[in-house]
Amino acid sequence: MLEPVLLGTGGMLPLPGRWLSSLLLRHEGDLMLFDCGEGTQVAWRVTGWGFKRLAAICITHTHADHVSGLPGLLHAVANAGRTEPLPIFGPVGTKRIVRGLRTIAPDLPFTAPVRELAGGVPFSLPGGLRGSVAAGSHALHVLAYRIDVPRGPRFLAERAADLGVPRADWGRLQSGKPVRVGRARIAPEQVLGPAREGLSFAYVTDTRPLPALAALARGVDLMVCEGTYGNPDDQRKAIERCHMTFAEAATLASDAAARRLWLTHFSPALDDPVAWREQAAAIFPTVEIGYAGLRTLLSFREDE
Repeated sequence: MLEPVLLGTGGMLPLPGRWLSSLLLRHEGDLMLFDCGEGTQVAWRVTGWGFKRLAAICITHTHADHVSGLPGLLHAVANAGRTEPLPIFGPVGTKRIVRGLRTIAPDLPFTAPVRELAGGVPFSLPGGLRGSVAAGSHALHVLAYRIDVPRGPRFLAERAADLGVPRADWGRLQSGKPVRVGRARIAPEQVLGPAREGLSFAYVTDTRPLPALAALARGVDLMVCEGTYGNPDDQRKAIERCHMTFAEAATLASDAAARRLWLTHFSPALDDPVAWREQAAAIFPTVEIGYAGLRTLLSFREDE
């Protein structure tokens, strides 16, 4: 299962009642944080989730509203008692920015190695999660993220029993390893069903809509996407500042055949994002306007 929760939905600067855009993703107890602007640790505390289980930080780009909260957050994680390494992922330039921010958080009980990613290069996350990224279009290097939870094929217990496989060997077959029953060699494919679709999640912000982003988010269970401007009259501003309107975000989600869409990263001038929901809903009817604390549980579908 995957459990995402929005910590904030603001762009550029935090406002009363609207923290800067960031998101926590929980999987089997481990937490992954997407972006870390000013005040992120405060918004995090409202969720009730602890800091110690933070297993990775994924930075979309290094503008201040997405990274300036890192020093304080790293101290919060340290105070929670974490000693295991805490990897930080981000685009080109992330190492330099994190190194600068760490001048006010130099002494930590864990290492925080930074890995700079490029589009098309997969990476691994705790709990067997698979990550992938695509480059966006912004004023500096920006990445969109996709997280996949792979799902193994169904184990056909009756078939294993018919073949005489002892229960003690079922786990070995499920892990893809053959076993022997007498003189017979039992291969995993003899007792496993067809491949099954896993779970997937995409996080896209501070970019113009691009075909590569639709390809990255193809078929995801949830796409969290920036909608900086709700008013279609702000189209020119969105282009000039390398952001998206609600309608553009909805079109991107539709092109990606995403199952669900949350909008986030609202302009400070956008007083009431809900008032502009129809701009997106006309294209992607099930869109949800994000708010701090919005969460859901993504589970494997029972019929698969």
